[in-house]
Amino acid sequence: MRTNASRLVVFLKAPRAGAVKTRLAESLGADAACAAYRQLVEALLANLTPLPKAELCFAPLEAAAEIEPWLRPGWTLCPQVGGDLGGRLHAAFDEHFESDAQHVVVIGSDCPDVTAADIEDAWLALEGHDVVLGPALDGGYWLIGLRAPQPTLFTGIPWSTNRVFGETVRRARESDLRVALLRELSDVDTSADWERWLKRQVA
Repeated sequence: MRTNASRLVVFLKAPRAGAVKTRLAESLGADAACAAYRQLVEALLANLTPLPKAELCFAPLEAAAEIEPWLRPGWTLCPQVGGDLGGRLHAAFDEHFESDAQHVVVIGSDCPDVTAADIEDAWLALEGHDVVLGPALDGGYWLIGLRAPQPTLFTGIPWSTNRVFGETVRRARESDLRVALLRELSDVDTSADWERWLKRQVA
């Protein structure tokens, strides 16, 4: 297990109908999509439970009471700040580097297959690389890790498109940053994604 110099931040939203899994809600309805979101988050956090420390970084600002039941012993809560997704990611990294972290990894809640071993792999990769990314099948990424602030990786990125991963890698390489890649995983965003994930749970 890594030392306190390695940090994990998990971006989460309050499980509110109409505010989470909006693409899934188009076919399932808002309430069912919210229930699915809860199930996906709980599966993800169960996978991460072996990690002694993690920060659940939540939105909106007043949602702490809704996120608190997901805490494990030793884990902490923190609201997301900084505007758009890029701003919020940059702020989360800055906060931890200012508190003497050396290897900071951020994940979202869209990919329930992420494991504690994936996080350990990311921290290990940062011992010899500047950036680590977990590519997602939809063209985004399910994990980003840094060993120092890199604001260029978060400004002007076409978020929520299939260009996020490619643009991030391009910018990193233009800045002469050493990039490590983890395994490719699938987010659960659509009804087809959801059905596939459910089938795997009972297989």
